[in-house]
Amino acid sequence: MAEWRRPGAFAVVLALAGIALFLSLANWQFRRAREKDALFAAFAHAASQTPVTLAQARGQASADRYPTVRVHGRFDASRTWLLDNQVRHGRVGVMVFGLFEPDDGGPALLVNRGFLARAPDGALPAIPPPPPAATTLTALYAPPPGAGIRMGGDALPSQSGWPKTVIYVDLDELAADAGRKLDSRILLQLDADGGTLVREWQPGVFPPERHRAYAFTWLTFAAVVVVTFLILHRTSPRSPK
Repeated sequence: MAEWRRPGAFAVVLALAGIALFLSLANWQFRRAREKDALFAAFAHAASQTPVTLAQARGQASADRYPTVRVHGRFDASRTWLLDNQVRHGRVGVMVFGLFEPDDGGPALLVNRGFLARAPDGALPAIPPPPPAATTLTALYAPPPGAGIRMGGDALPSQSGWPKTVIYVDLDELAADAGRKLDSRILLQLDADGGTLVREWQPGVFPPERHRAYAFTWLTFAAVVVVTFLILHRTSPRSPK
């Protein structure tokens, strides 16, 4: 029968510290998963949320909170950027970004007007123009999309005509290209568009499933510490004389 060797105080403290650390990390990941559940639910029901003003949204916005806003102003129809190489429902296309001047006189807003799919031959259909007159937008006040690894630049200065095609969204570069200051966040437009532009938004963050997977990884590490501790302090049975 296996016997147990009494562990030293240092080994006990080290094992308990490791278990406490891994359980704390797992709990943090589970908490982040619950927060992301709430964020994704807010996106899913964004159109039914009570909109706030742009000024209120600027005060409420955070990394995990994208307020629904209602803002009045006017599109600059001469400024459109197309974020290329986007995929929705298996189709390749572009995200259509417009420039919106709010009535409050603050920085202009970059508005993601939605996804426009390319034809099977790669051609891009005509881009629906924004409203020519002053209008009210209902939108999510969100961070700009991440740029990922930049392989080369957008070459905006070399594009003389509009719309211009970009491979990532850099607000500083677009502000310089537009010749005006831009808000630090963008608008994800929620208003109906008649089906031409697809507006199905999701947060640009880790989904809750990823956090739960990390949590189970930390729980596994905690279990490994326990098993390793037991193995190291288990001795072989003594042979009979």
